[in-house]
Amino acid sequence: MLEATVTEVQDSLSSRRFSSEWLTKLYLQRINEIDRAGPTLRSIIEVNPDALEIAAALDKERRLQGPRGPLHGVPMVLKDNINTGDKMMTTAGSLALEGWHAPTDAVVAAKLRAAGAVILAKANLSEWANFRSTKSSSGWSSRGGQVLNPYALDRSTSGSSAGSAAAVAANLCTAAIGSETNGSIISPASRTSLVGVKPTIGLVSQAGIIPISHTLDTAGPMTRCVADAAIILGAIAETKLEPMEPPADLKGVRIGVASEGRGIDPNVDRTFDAAVAVLRGLGAEIVDDIVFEGMDELRNQGLTAMNYEFKADLNHYLAEVDPVLPVHNLDELIEFNLANADRVMPFYGQERLLQSQATGSLEDEEYLTALDAMTSVATQAMDSPMAEHKLDAIVAPSNSPTHLIDLVNGDSPPRVSTGQAAVLARYPIVTVPSGYFRGLPLGLSFFGSAGQDAKLLRLAGAFEQASPVRQPPRFLPSADFVEGELT
Repeated sequence: MLEATVTEVQDSLSSRRFSSEWLTKLYLQRINEIDRAGPTLRSIIEVNPDALEIAAALDKERRLQGPRGPLHGVPMVLKDNINTGDKMMTTAGSLALEGWHAPTDAVVAAKLRAAGAVILAKANLSEWANFRSTKSSSGWSSRGGQVLNPYALDRSTSGSSAGSAAAVAANLCTAAIGSETNGSIISPASRTSLVGVKPTIGLVSQAGIIPISHTLDTAGPMTRCVADAAIILGAIAETKLEPMEPPADLKGVRIGVASEGRGIDPNVDRTFDAAVAVLRGLGAEIVDDIVFEGMDELRNQGLTAMNYEFKADLNHYLAEVDPVLPVHNLDELIEFNLANADRVMPFYGQERLLQSQATGSLEDEEYLTALDAMTSVATQAMDSPMAEHKLDAIVAPSNSPTHLIDLVNGDSPPRVSTGQAAVLARYPIVTVPSGYFRGLPLGLSFFGSAGQDAKLLRLAGAFEQASPVRQPPRFLPSADFVEGELT
């Protein structure tokens, strides 16, 4: 049952093949054997001490009243920047918030509990969702250590939702929730052979999630198949979504092929071209060479806006933290890190925190100009080609084969874009596994206009059904250099 989908788990629970308590116990055992020992993935930062009790209560409720829905009794992991009003801490991976227990659930966590999910554990992450340093190593936090990629243990998961990705890929849970501001769901999902959904901004509530940017932040599902992602997105969305079942074919669908990311890596190009051929074989009309205009400006203005909003938004969040803890604003966080540099900053510093602290208020002209420019450029980059070519979606390579973990120099710059027009704006994006090179996962990203989340999931689901490439990880010490295996 380790690779089982949400639907398969639900069918087994309903037929009493096993109980939620049994499945939860199985995952807890795997966490001990694989995450805490063995390959020592460090994807889980904290286990819910009440998980088995919650699962048993949901089993009893199923017997007496029936299931609440498709997530009833399904064990899930939440990223450690999502508040849970239980015995688990919420720390964004930082020792500065060690001991902080949020008084209430984030809206996302509350919706999952209401749907009957078992909140199994919190996932490790890049500290402060990777908004601490310009030389950080994705997946490292002072509280949780370095997350390892289960496909090659010396390789990065990339992105800040590293623990969420590794936990799902390694079958330590049925599904997980990550968060994204700039690639932190899509990047780790694609590098661990998962489906990742970055929803349209505003579709999923950010209330109770440690912030970076109220303009760009969102939470989203990370799963082993598109159907699971659709079920979970439907459960956590603020509004009811259109049906997300994949069509039998893509006749009448127009899909643009992004020029960005092509010609950088021949192995990626081969896998991407094969994926486009699958879409064409399903009947989709393919429009080549879609160009995103203004990418450099979009990145620069987006970073300016994030610097301003991180300071304002984090100060608002930290003001509610227990008075006995050492940090209640960004300035105190910076001072805590300096005072505890041997534990907090043994590998890299806090340049982004300092840049953010140096900004002014959200009424400053620099911020307002950046926000307006970011919105207008992103609209031109995405909406203009979508309208001009009458597209239903645009596809691009999600990633190149992931880089080695490097605690000396930090992450390597990405060699393939994950669709910056979608990443640094308010647009949805879905990544789905598309293949492997030397055992390292590659992904295909679907993105489109705001509010088109359900359509993207249908298209991604059709591709997945026609090209089901996901293979579970083998916890190899490094990339697979044996010809013919997982290539």
